[in-house]
Amino acid sequence: MTNPFEQDLAPNPANYQPLTPLSFLARAAHVWPDHGAVIHGSKRRTYRELYARCRRLASALSKRGIGVGDTVSVMLPNVPPMLEAHYGVPMTGAVLHSMNTRLDAAIVAFQLDHAETRILITDRELAPVVKEALALAKVRPLVIDYDDLAFPQSGERLGSLDYEAFLAEGDPEFQWRMPENEWEAIGLNYTSGTTGNPKGVVVHHRGAALMCYANTIAAGLGRHPVYLWTLPMFHCNGWAFPWTLSAVGGTHVCLRWVRAKLIYDFIAEHRVTHMCGAPIVMATMLNAPDEEKQTISHKVEFVTAGAAPPEAVLARMAEAGFNVTHVYGLTEVYGPSVVNEWKLEWDALDASQRAQLKSRQGVAYTALDGLSVMSPATMTPVPADGETMGEVMMRGNIVMKGYLKNKAATDEAFAGGWFHTGDLGVMHPDGYIQLKDRSKDIIISGGENISSIEVEDVLYKHPAVAHCAVVAKPDEKWGETPCAFIEIKPGAKVSADELIDWCREHLARYKCPRHVVFAEIPKTSTGKIQKFQLREMAKKV
Repeated sequence: MTNPFEQDLAPNPANYQPLTPLSFLARAAHVWPDHGAVIHGSKRRTYRELYARCRRLASALSKRGIGVGDTVSVMLPNVPPMLEAHYGVPMTGAVLHSMNTRLDAAIVAFQLDHAETRILITDRELAPVVKEALALAKVRPLVIDYDDLAFPQSGERLGSLDYEAFLAEGDPEFQWRMPENEWEAIGLNYTSGTTGNPKGVVVHHRGAALMCYANTIAAGLGRHPVYLWTLPMFHCNGWAFPWTLSAVGGTHVCLRWVRAKLIYDFIAEHRVTHMCGAPIVMATMLNAPDEEKQTISHKVEFVTAGAAPPEAVLARMAEAGFNVTHVYGLTEVYGPSVVNEWKLEWDALDASQRAQLKSRQGVAYTALDGLSVMSPATMTPVPADGETMGEVMMRGNIVMKGYLKNKAATDEAFAGGWFHTGDLGVMHPDGYIQLKDRSKDIIISGGENISSIEVEDVLYKHPAVAHCAVVAKPDEKWGETPCAFIEIKPGAKVSADELIDWCREHLARYKCPRHVVFAEIPKTSTGKIQKFQLREMAKKV
């Protein structure tokens, strides 16, 4: 039988265009041409100016032969060229490869080679590492130096072209290329690479566009928000916020360095309404000296990922003028894809109950079609009892295309028709998920599974603890035992025995750390604790 709703009703140019976030900037420049788009130091640019600069970049890249299938790499902090690259590079059909600015030279070289980089845009402050990486790499990209006049840097120039001179080669009226297929790649982002070489996550125009809509809802952006860039733009393309802000005519406040005084100054001066970041950003702000802080006279929405903020941190953030929204995600799903969707009736609960609910990762983003906790062996959902652990799995339009040049890893990640996150969690009766650990971070002691997150939650409630991380330490008798690494708050004092006793008051005895180490905890530039380093350190304790 012929379906009458399909007969003679095929897609055509009038009713179908590939989804892409690039169109948001064109619209913003048309609707709000004179509205402030970018603030960097004393420099201000409107949407008309931002659009023209992005088209200049696309034009200049095209004149150098950059197009579909090419990679343009950027090694930049949160400065205007990083924003411009998110539009200008894909406007040519090429793919934007954003690199972590704290990587060592060997990993930078690996990424440049693996990505087959044609052009590299780099900041002078990062010249020492980039110079060493270029010497190690097999590729020989055209290097373009960015000289930040708002915050001058003294680093060596590595290329023959300055960024502004390169832009001057381009046409501000350049007719940029819409993707022919929304499945085309827009970005390449590498995983942390804690074991072996990092994997290259390829994301597409469709997912990026849908993330913009989902971000608008999850972060409560509204029209014309003022967004402070505390989240690195290299991290999952800044969770797609470089594109999202154009959809709502928002203002980007660039922040070259994540420093407490700058954050407070910019919030007050520009009346920042939204910001994102890892828990380390909150800690940086809350633990800053009083002379660096400012009173916030308006409410600021703060979206954080990573470990759930401890109750005490949430309370202090609220007192300081911030409303915290907890999200969870991975590079493979464009950043945040799960949100702790807060319910109004929860406001009536006591502080302890609210904190318990806040600690859950939550429910799927509006752009994520499937979120489940399943047994990876049987691919069946675990009971929604808040206790039975399984692997968190996802599927939908904001899941990556796959890993670049790594079919085996891609097939493994998508086994059974779901994306396997590698995170262990539980499903609560109300459908909210809660992480319990990375599969590799579970501590198995005497045959019992110990969640490092559960132990860390207890330690964070101690008034002297600023940061903590718990990992497995090999033990002849028990196989593994918990080892806690602690950073204490400025001016606070606490002993290892006191912390162990604290844990014994709140946990089953077998879950308590047998060893406590006071040391600086290694973290990535995005604030993630590097537990693989701690596991090596624990072996020597």
